Amino acid sequence: MTAELNALIITAASIGFFHTILGPDHYLPFVMMSWARKWSGLKTALITVLCGLGHIGSSIVLGLIGVSVGIAVNKLEFVEGFRGNLAAWLLIVFGLVYLVWGLRRAYRNRPHVHSHTHATEDEHTHHHDHHREHTHVHNDVTRASVAPWALFVIFVFGPCEALIPFLMYPALRGNGFGGVALVTFVFGAVTLVTMLSVVLFARAGVNFLPLARVERFSHAIAGAAILICGLTIQFLGF
Repeated sequence: MTAELNALIITAASIGFFHTILGPDHYLPFVMMSWARKWSGLKTALITVLCGLGHIGSSIVLGLIGVSVGIAVNKLEFVEGFRGNLAAWLLIVFGLVYLVWGLRRAYRNRPHVHSHTHATEDEHTHHHDHHREHTHVHNDVTRASVAPWALFVIFVFGPCEALIPFLMYPALRGNGFGGVALVTFVFGAVTLVTMLSVVLFARAGVNFLPLARVERFSHAIAGAAILICGLTIQFLGF
């Protein structure tokens, strides 16, 4: 193993870690959706890993095609930039739609008063909501299944911008495809482990917060957080 390859492996691990930590889109959507939809830890981990694999795998496939047929780096960077813009807009649209749906759901489940008259002709009222009753029983299975797939599609379009120009192409020079495979594996493994660690740690922290009073707005809050995340990526370059 050459000194250059060693340096590239260390660089791959560093970039995989920091590009994940500094990119809120790598973990915030999973944390918020897990909280809002009451996903189990196993389901949260599974969805995070699958989306992470889609996120990394799409860039790996594009990079392998590029290094195999000799496509110029600047052309691949253009494609990756286009994919990045598309992914950010998809995240914005998903967050906005989920926010609107969450607000409608919260309005429908707002607390209200029922008046009852019994056989004794005594009339009384009590406060009532459908948040823990009808809404839970009739939870929309279709929406519950669409949300993870929507995240997966968004992450497939989301590129790993540094993978191709800074890692795959340099690894090819003097190291061949074996060097490319090793550097790519290190980058992907560190990225996935970092994503999963941050998501599960943050999810555990959210569960300790006193959020019972805003539980009715959990979906709206999740949608707003994802929307803001997409906007910061698209317009602030995070």
